[in-house]
Amino acid sequence: MIARRHSRSVKVGSVTIGSSAPIVVQSMTNTDTADVEATVAQVALLARAGSEIVRVTVNNEAAAAAVPRIRERLDAQGIAVPLVGDFHFNGHRLLKAHPACAEALSKLRINPGNVGRGSKRDPQFAEMIEVACRYGKPVRIGVNWGSLDQDLLTRMMDENSRQATPRAALDVMREAIVVSALTSAERAEALGLPGDRIVISAKVSGVQDLIVVYRMLAKRCDYPLHLGLTEAGMGSKGIVASTAGIGVLLQDGIGDTIRVSLTPEPGGDRSQEVIVAQEILQTMGLRAFTPMVVACPGCGRTTSTYFQELAQKIQSHLRHRMPQWRKERVGVEDMTVAVMGCVVNGPGESKHANIGISLPGTGEVPVAPVYEDGEKTVTLKGQRIAEEFQDLVERYVERRFARKTG
Repeated sequence: MIARRHSRSVKVGSVTIGSSAPIVVQSMTNTDTADVEATVAQVALLARAGSEIVRVTVNNEAAAAAVPRIRERLDAQGIAVPLVGDFHFNGHRLLKAHPACAEALSKLRINPGNVGRGSKRDPQFAEMIEVACRYGKPVRIGVNWGSLDQDLLTRMMDENSRQATPRAALDVMREAIVVSALTSAERAEALGLPGDRIVISAKVSGVQDLIVVYRMLAKRCDYPLHLGLTEAGMGSKGIVASTAGIGVLLQDGIGDTIRVSLTPEPGGDRSQEVIVAQEILQTMGLRAFTPMVVACPGCGRTTSTYFQELAQKIQSHLRHRMPQWRKERVGVEDMTVAVMGCVVNGPGESKHANIGISLPGTGEVPVAPVYEDGEKTVTLKGQRIAEEFQDLVERYVERRFARKTG
């Protein structure tokens, strides 16, 4: 079991972040927040996919005015997922002009690099912290190296250049990210925000930078840390980069919430980033969200695509059924289902799973033995193997996992 770093506990609506609480999956909408209908629909989509906190952009008057209506619509649908307001540049004005927005949000995200320039920075940061204190809201101090405080960076670079042995510029930049986050958190506490209402993030777009920066933060504070690779990219590149960086840190016990910031395909499903975040946590054994399908990659013994199609059907069926199973049954998310393509590893993997099927490979007898809890129970054959196996999975869940009471 991975030993988690000790951190404070922060409440965000009904969700607890940090301490011994499970690592939380977060996501963010990409709708125009002023479009209440579209934003409500996407928040609902993300919440149903498993996002436990959803962030929305609050960038103008219309967006700030829309937030309370979005909250009301979600509550009317029974969707209680906490909303986080993402503020840059004008957050102090928007929160002051729209107190209902501040009330409706469960957390504020403040980027210290975008809160104000020069003499305006400190008072505008203070205004936002005062709003958080007034309404009892936690704050994420969210540093991003694409919008790092340039005054701070310049000062640290100048100080470094005067050293007898200057550090590499990249090292100074990494240090500046950490300093920006920690000094902002310290200032927030000095302004009256309790330490148990502060979460920190330090987003970068390089995997090695992410690992170094968060290891530095973990050594120097006990605030809960939100992990994520910013601008991770599209498709496999974004998934691989996010998994590599987040996975290393989670293995170190670092991280209390995570987001996988994927650029969606045009018209693509925003909830993919939620599924990837869940799968990172589940494959590392940190949380369980939905039954896992074990399937072989295929080889010369499996020239038919039948087992691939069956694995895909079963995976889709499990995700479709999981919301209902989660309501009705205890522990279904820990189930493993094996869909194997030939006799080499098929029976063995099927025996290790809760329920598994070993399909015939090229030239093998056209039958498919099914194993439940390590024992062979039935052999399927014919044209309806997929449907019959799906029925067996349904009956296994009914028999194996107790109904919830109360």
